[in-house]
Amino acid sequence: MASFFDVGSKRKDKKEEDEGHGAVYAKLDKTAVLQEARLFNQTPLNPRKCVHILTKILVILGQSDKVGKVEATDTFFAMTKLFQSNDQNLRRMLYLVIKELATIADDVIIVTSSLTKDMTGPEVAFRGPAIRALCAITDSAMVQSIERYLKQAIVDKSPAIASAVLTSAYKLMAVCPEIIKRWTNEIQEAASGSRIMVQYHALGLLYLIRQSDRLAVTKLIQKFTRSTLRSPYAYCLMIRIVAKQLNEDGHSSNPQLFEFLESSLRHKSEMVIYEAARAIVSLRNLTAKELAPAVGVLQLLCTSSKPALRYAAVHTLNSVASNHPAAVTACNLDLEQLIGDPNRSIATLAITTLLKTGNELNVERLLKHVSPFMSEISDEFKIVVLESIRALATKYPKKYTVLLNFLSGLLRDSAGYTFKKAVVVTMESIIKQVPEAKSIGLLQLCDFIEDCEHVKLTQRILHLLGREGPYLKRPRQFTRYIYNRIMLESAPIKCTATTALARFAAHNEELLPSILVLLKRIMIDEDDEVRDRAAFYHYILSNNQAALKSAYLLSEEMHLSPSGLERALLDYVHNAHSVSASAFSLATVPIADISVQSNVDALNSGVESDNIKIKIPPVELYCEYNLVVKLRLMRICAGFYDVHEWMNHIDNISTEQRH
Repeated sequence: MASFFDVGSKRKDKKEEDEGHGAVYAKLDKTAVLQEARLFNQTPLNPRKCVHILTKILVILGQSDKVGKVEATDTFFAMTKLFQSNDQNLRRMLYLVIKELATIADDVIIVTSSLTKDMTGPEVAFRGPAIRALCAITDSAMVQSIERYLKQAIVDKSPAIASAVLTSAYKLMAVCPEIIKRWTNEIQEAASGSRIMVQYHALGLLYLIRQSDRLAVTKLIQKFTRSTLRSPYAYCLMIRIVAKQLNEDGHSSNPQLFEFLESSLRHKSEMVIYEAARAIVSLRNLTAKELAPAVGVLQLLCTSSKPALRYAAVHTLNSVASNHPAAVTACNLDLEQLIGDPNRSIATLAITTLLKTGNELNVERLLKHVSPFMSEISDEFKIVVLESIRALATKYPKKYTVLLNFLSGLLRDSAGYTFKKAVVVTMESIIKQVPEAKSIGLLQLCDFIEDCEHVKLTQRILHLLGREGPYLKRPRQFTRYIYNRIMLESAPIKCTATTALARFAAHNEELLPSILVLLKRIMIDEDDEVRDRAAFYHYILSNNQAALKSAYLLSEEMHLSPSGLERALLDYVHNAHSVSASAFSLATVPIADISVQSNVDALNSGVESDNIKIKIPPVELYCEYNLVVKLRLMRICAGFYDVHEWMNHIDNISTEQRH
């Protein structure tokens, strides 16, 4: 029998492939393709041309261009003429297009008789596809008229025909479940047979029919766990059904089912062995003793010659290590061998698993393994490794020096913004969690911003310096780095650096005189906002009022709506000279519903890593939000008063906030 994908009588030669013969489907015009369907009316039919046109129609249906109901109906009626040909490729392609047009065209039931004829005909190659197409266009009323043929097809000698009915029954369950339930005897007979795919499809359909009846599911499990399932696919499905039952009822209450999973670890099929191991480690409340057999099997699979098995094994061990690191420790030697695996995904998972299972004594040795590995993988995989390093820092805070040195070395490597942002966030989390790490961590970040090409990263680090630096023993050492950014960088960085510098002065009286001098220099900067900030902070610091410092420099958050504040200020300045005018109060400004949460950027970039993600708060939200509010206040007032007068009005503003 000719292959379905062999649309011509002969295979394209090498020359045609080199010339890009398949590009004919790249840019298709919907109208032109649908007009080509008129060739279906020719006599005699040209099967090869018709297959080519049907392929184009399938491509059009899969594209974003929507085919109208009238167009689809006209094309569908033209296609009915193709039943005159007995060419296998043409007929099977016709079945595919019928299924696609069934939901768009009108009166698709006109092909029911033709499909029924093919379904009951002697040609085996037509029967299976005809059943699928017929079930795609039928409704609950029509199913009853063909039910007899479908039930007979379930126990047909041809596996392709039986599987076609069983898979179609999955869809019919949504249309007429009561009719499908009447086929239980035939489905059970198919599930007890020896045909691999038929047994798999039949078992899945039986479970679908009985899944809402716990007693029926229990009987199903008892029957098929005691008998020998010949299909490895059906065996894997049964393992999943058993695992679901154990998670619902608890593995301790069903020791026989747990024994079934353990016995499946000794199956001859590698697929079944892995599925059983994965099912066991996914069960809740397991002891180390109960996990050991599954972990041992996964350890053996790590040494397999098949990359798919190695990947599956190390991926599962990685997830186990998140909750049961001690159980995976025995696999460390095999995992270390996988670091050099040519498949970078396997190597990355091996590294992250080792980092999860590592103890405080071997952190340095693990990082020595990681260092050369990081230079060989893409940023996408580097970020996955960083997630495990961050978890390791949380687990062993005393190792902050080793971890920070390793992370600062990564900042010096050539990499993209996303990866360096992940490194900075990881260092920031260590600095927050370990007070002793603040000084060394901030100094390493200061070295990084001396030659950082990413504006947002520099802003983030400057904000961190302004928040943490003033409270350290030697705050003066950080002001030089901050002022360098004001002298050498762009306006956005200058603004953030100015704010950070002012915070140092607000908290440290010994730094106040020198920083006031620096702010005076910044007041002649060429950028408006930089000058505004410098003037604003110079005014607050030179007045040396604790209330002003607390409200505008030392407070972390000012949850006011910028647009609401602007409206309130405009109303205030317009009515400032009226008799009934009173001092402006922030209590009249609505509070913005902004919550600074660490859930904005997940760094897997489409790469899953077992429910662990680095969460990055947006620097724009918490670095600049207060100043958006404060500077908008300044500019609005400056539009109505001269400099001295609007400064006086700022003094009159009440700093009471609504709580």
